[in-house]
Amino acid sequence: MFTSSTRDVPEPRSVPRHVAIIMDGNGRWAKQRMLPRVAGHRRGVEAVRAIILACIERDIEFLTLFAFSSENWRRPAEEVSILMDLFLHALEQEVAKLNANGIRFKVVGDTSMFDSRIRDLIAAGEAQTAAHRRLTLTIAANYGGRWDVAQAVRHYIAAHPEIRDDELLLAPETLEPYLAMAYAPEPDLFIRTGGEQRISNFLLWQLAYTELYFTDMLWPDFDAAALTSAIEWYAQRERRFGRTSEQVQAAVQLAARPA
Repeated sequence: MFTSSTRDVPEPRSVPRHVAIIMDGNGRWAKQRMLPRVAGHRRGVEAVRAIILACIERDIEFLTLFAFSSENWRRPAEEVSILMDLFLHALEQEVAKLNANGIRFKVVGDTSMFDSRIRDLIAAGEAQTAAHRRLTLTIAANYGGRWDVAQAVRHYIAAHPEIRDDELLLAPETLEPYLAMAYAPEPDLFIRTGGEQRISNFLLWQLAYTELYFTDMLWPDFDAAALTSAIEWYAQRERRFGRTSEQVQAAVQLAARPA
């Protein structure tokens, strides 16, 4: 369980500890090449492999990827079916590689709507890789930020029925252990590819003080060099967390003094 950036100031880092990405643009990438949309999604899986490796090389500890939102069910049925098939194939083929490379695998979201085979593979993959800490790869699947907060409230009330008699017992810090990603620190850096500049119901609670980086690059083209550019941008940001710039600079100078 990690603390909240609205309550505690995280230690400053030039390289983010946690990167969260909306992988947008697979369909457009395929359309530009007059290919079916599924070709873009398949190429997007290859980009995921490259970014996982790049995160390990840069000592990033947590990588969270928005693979399928709770709103993506609105897409054409054929495309949803293709995405489910790709997810199933990735679970069958990729989890063993993650395990061999010391990567912890997690899935957050309402998985109850998935086929039983997918749910079984998710559970098996999480159990198989649970002890690893080289990198924690989280896939957000049938996930929505509002769903996350709502399910946290439901679980908190179930565990603490006394809340019905004292509403003061319900505070932000009391919900945090029940959020889907309570096991991870809040993202330091959020990346969205594809040119859109919104967070699309992704990690609404957790992105409170995250640095937001938007790029026109389509996800299948996003590679290690693109990640480096995002991290370099992040390193130039002054993360104040409600403080003044003078307070931040004073804290930096204090930390630089010899013990």
